[in-house]
Amino acid sequence: MVKITIVIPTYNEAENLPKLAAALFDLPLSDLNLLVVDDNSPDGTGPIAEDLARAHPKRVSVIHRPGKLGLGSAYIQGFRGAIDQGADMVCQMDADFSHPPQKIPELAQAIQSVDVALGSRYVAGGQVDERWPAWRKGLSAFGNFYARTILALPVRDVTGGFRMWRASALLRMPLERVKSNGYVFQVELAYLANLLGFKVKEIPIYFADRRWGKSKMSVRIQVEAALRTWLLLGSYLDLRKKHLNPNL
Repeated sequence: MVKITIVIPTYNEAENLPKLAAALFDLPLSDLNLLVVDDNSPDGTGPIAEDLARAHPKRVSVIHRPGKLGLGSAYIQGFRGAIDQGADMVCQMDADFSHPPQKIPELAQAIQSVDVALGSRYVAGGQVDERWPAWRKGLSAFGNFYARTILALPVRDVTGGFRMWRASALLRMPLERVKSNGYVFQVELAYLANLLGFKVKEIPIYFADRRWGKSKMSVRIQVEAALRTWLLLGSYLDLRKKHLNPNL
């Protein structure tokens, strides 16, 4: 039996978390588990996560952090926690229903032959929210094209955060070197996976706008992502040289 653990970072997701947990537990997967990493949400998300853990003691666990410490560090802590708990596959997703839970079985099927399966907005059949205005769709597509081009990445969706990893692949990644802590964290992991020669498969998804709660995306986060993408080129020179010249 394959153990899949969904790592869900939360900050003010009290409205979404119980609904998402219910949707995940309705999936036809026999050993699906949740690990919630909460950054001391002032809206009470942490206690709600604890209620879920009490209701499902063998399927839900919670990591409480003292404050808003960032998306990247939340995921890394969650990845390590999931692996320590014996996960064979580790899935990362947002708590706001922008990532469709019903696609998780398809990711689980795809990862049987690869190291990481990506929920992708930018392969055939993928789509962003049809209600988005043209400027927002353009900004999203350009940000993805920008990072993909600078880092010479073969995957189409390098900025998305809906991914399932083999635990063995995560153990090969130098997570202690990952410095990105905002949304560019997703780009950094995609870049690392490419440098390490991981096999990747993209599964088309419909990326919906959040149903409840307030978006955490901002201009500051987008500027940080644009600047930090360039810094990634120098952060892994040793891996990049080996990737370009495998005989070194």
